[in-house]
Amino acid sequence: MQIRVETPADRPAIARLVERAFGDGHGKVVARLVDGLRRDDPSFLSLVADDEGEIAGHVMFTRSLLDAPERLVPVQVLSPLAVAPERQRQGVGKSLVEYGVAELDRRDVPLVFLEGDPAYYSRRGFVAGDTLAFRKPSLRTPDAAFQVRPLAGHRPWMTGTLVYLHTFWDHDCVGLR
Repeated sequence: MQIRVETPADRPAIARLVERAFGDGHGKVVARLVDGLRRDDPSFLSLVADDEGEIAGHVMFTRSLLDAPERLVPVQVLSPLAVAPERQRQGVGKSLVEYGVAELDRRDVPLVFLEGDPAYYSRRGFVAGDTLAFRKPSLRTPDAAFQVRPLAGHRPWMTGTLVYLHTFWDHDCVGLR
């Protein structure tokens, strides 16, 4: 399995994967979110797990802001992470997250935020946002799901409220836990 940056040719397979991974309840909404994030954040990082030409997983990182006391700080949000149902629990998601976070660290991104399962993401270095003085962007986001991973570029003054890119609001994809 190879982790690589998505290409335009991967996009139909990514859309199908996201729909399957998120199921009937949220799959189509999250697939539209992915398209919207590509359009609205030209600097997005979108990775695929390519297993001999088949897309087994996908993760996307996009720019948001931290409303910190000193100034607005560009940060990244990990969303969504999708793994083909038949490939879950095989390390695909772990590999995608680790590769993406390492790339963002190389780019001097200070923080990566997400909404997700603390049992899963705590094993990837994420902690509850409120334990580090971060405030979630919406009351609809469960406290336990709001998580952050500080990277090497993080400084102690970088605390405050996460402000999502408008695309998450436009697609009503805040607090879907």
